[in-house]
Parts: sequence; C-alpha cells; structure tokens
Amino acid sequence: MPKSNILENRKSSCPSNEPDVPFSSNCVRLSGYEWIFVGIVALILFCFGPALWERMEKFEPESDFRLGYELSNDYWLYSRYCRWAISKYETLVIGDSVIWGHYVSQNNTLSHYLNQMIGRDQFANLGVDGIHPVALAGLLRYYGHDISNKKVVLHFNPLWMSSEKSDLQSKKEFRFNHPKLVPQFIPNIPCYKDPYSKRISAVVERYVPFLSLTSHLKITYFDNMDLPTWTLEHPYENPANAVTFELPASANNIQNEHISWAERGIAKNDFQWVKLKTSLQWNFFQQSVELLKERGNSVFVLVGPFNEHMLKGESIGIYRKMKSKIEVWLQQNNIAYYMPPALPSELYVDASHPLSEGYAMLAKQLFENESFKSSILYSGSDFASSDAKDW
Repeated sequence: MPKSNILENRKSSCPSNEPDVPFSSNCVRLSGYEWIFVGIVALILFCFGPALWERMEKFEPESDFRLGYELSNDYWLYSRYCRWAISKYETLVIGDSVIWGHYVSQNNTLSHYLNQMIGRDQFANLGVDGIHPVALAGLLRYYGHDISNKKVVLHFNPLWMSSEKSDLQSKKEFRFNHPKLVPQFIPNIPCYKDPYSKRISAVVERYVPFLSLTSHLKITYFDNMDLPTWTLEHPYENPANAVTFELPASANNIQNEHISWAERGIAKNDFQWVKLKTSLQWNFFQQSVELLKERGNSVFVLVGPFNEHMLKGESIGIYRKMKSKIEVWLQQNNIAYYMPPALPSELYVDASHPLSEGYAMLAKQLFENESFKSSILYSGSDFASSDAKDW
C-alpha cells in the first residue's frame, strides 16, 4: 500500500475533537475589544510618546555643550536642546560647523571663549555640523520654533557660495548635508533628486513629533537603522538592551586640532563664486534672519571670517565685492552685524574653520565691536550705564 494511503487511514482512524481552524500565519488573534484597547494604547503613545520619552531619557548638558557629531541629523533632539538652552542661556549662537567647532574640542569653540571673556555661561552653542543656510532655514522653521524673544548670534559662512555645487545650483544630482531640511517641492533644489516617497516622509515628519522621535531612536540607539535592519546586523543582540536612555557623549578628542591649512598642504584656490542675487544659500539665510526677527529675537549677524589667504586669481576681488553687497543688505535692514577681517593665515585649518587660537581671537574682536556690545552684551539702559572702559 502506498505510504500516502497509510497516512490518510491513520488520520481517519484517529478523529480529533478540535474544531477546524482556518490556516493563518498570525500567532496572536485579537478580539474586537482587544483591538480597541491596542488602538487606544497606540493613540496615547502617538500623542504623548515624545513628552513621556523626554522624562525617561537622561539629558543634562554640561557647560560648553554641543550636540555630538553623530547626532547632527537628530532634529528631535535639537528641538529639545533648543528648549533647554532657551531656559538656561541669554544668548544663542547659531550656525554651521564653524560655530559647532569642527576641528576643536567643545571647550575651544567660539561660544566657549565668549563665555570665558564675559565670566559666565551666557552663550549657548546651537551650531550644527555640516548645516548649510538652506537647511538651517528649515531647521529653524520646523525644529527651532521655540527660539523666540532671545538674543541670537547668527553666523553666515561665505563658503556656501563658493561654487554652484556648494550653492546647490548644480543640476547634476549629488548628496549634500541635511536633505530632510531643504524644501521638498517648492522652490525646486536643482541637485535634489530624492523620490517623492522620501520627500513626503520628510514633510510629514516635520509636523508629527512622534515620527521625529522614531528618527531620534534610530540615530541614537540603532546606528541610524530601522529595527528590522538592525536586527539583521545584530542577530544575537536584544534590541531592548540597546536602548540605554543615555545619549552618547560628544567626542572631545579631535585629531590634528593644531595643524593649519598650510601645514596640511592645502593649495590656494580660485573659487567660482556665485552671484549674490541668484544664490540659493544667501536667499535662505535672509529668510532665517527674517524668521528669527518675526519671532521677537534680537539678531546679530557674524559674517565669516573666511580664510582670504587661500584665495587666488580673481576670486579675492569677487569675494570682497560680495561682502560689500552683504553689508549693504544688513545695513538697509537695520541688522546688527560684524564682518571681521581675516585672521592670521596660521590660525585657519581650511577655508573657513579657525584653530582654537583663532576662535579666541575672534571672541576678543567681538567683545571690542561696538555693535556686538550694544546688541548682545548690553541692551538699552544696561549699556548706557556700563563701564565702557572694561571693554
């Protein structure tokens, strides 16, 4: 007798009292009431999860704190840091890696030396490594909305206009920093070619804190991977153990911190500056200034100092004309500003980043600048009654 017939006869001779259950891959079946309970729990987490997480996750910034380099894309944490800094500091220093301090430790940044000179913690480092003006405008609009009625030092780095590619005008696709923060549809960013699904996701995340929180979890605890991908990379680890409720410490060991651009062998460059009136980066920087002013902030703009020693050919003359036009716009819009002269050549790491000594010199120059003293160090009667000889 065939084996299949034997098995069938055995099944028929051993009747089962269990009811027939339709085949399903689900291990757990929920009743209608259970689904309602799950829905309520999910809704609570969706609405109140970010606030609950803030209570559970340790966040106690020390003096001269800055967001860790690996957390540069964690916009949920940046928003949280903004709220903390607003409650603790009188002045917020905002900008790209020049403010963040890409080649120096966190106790050698511009904000550190400003605090050192004034003798107290007045200046908070809200710089973000790699953020350009187009992305900064998005960061301030969607994740920095709590920045209001404060003193703000806003840095503008001319390096972002040194070529069509840096200005995001190149029509050829290339990967640039912080694509989630740039306009996803209007106005069009020529080099930005991400699919519509990713663009829509970026827009929705701006308005849904729970989605920003999920991005925070991926960046902070799962190496910027979603949970399925992380489990494939770590098949023998428990995902729950990865969530420590403690943020990674900001790295303080910066390599080559005291090596200038000349010692690195960086050659001089004939930068192909874009025109100011057509520059995307300059246009969005202007938007950031206006946005901060609309929110009641007192804005002081710091332009540069760019490493003019690196320029060659016609680029030096074009750069200085561009600076003059920037100055005219700032004056016409009654915006306090300072355009420091170029630092000594040996105090630059590259085209725009100073060494520690350069930051110290820049802080001293700011404290000697009348516009900075009147708009940031003092205001109104405080400035009039101060002892000017101290500065």
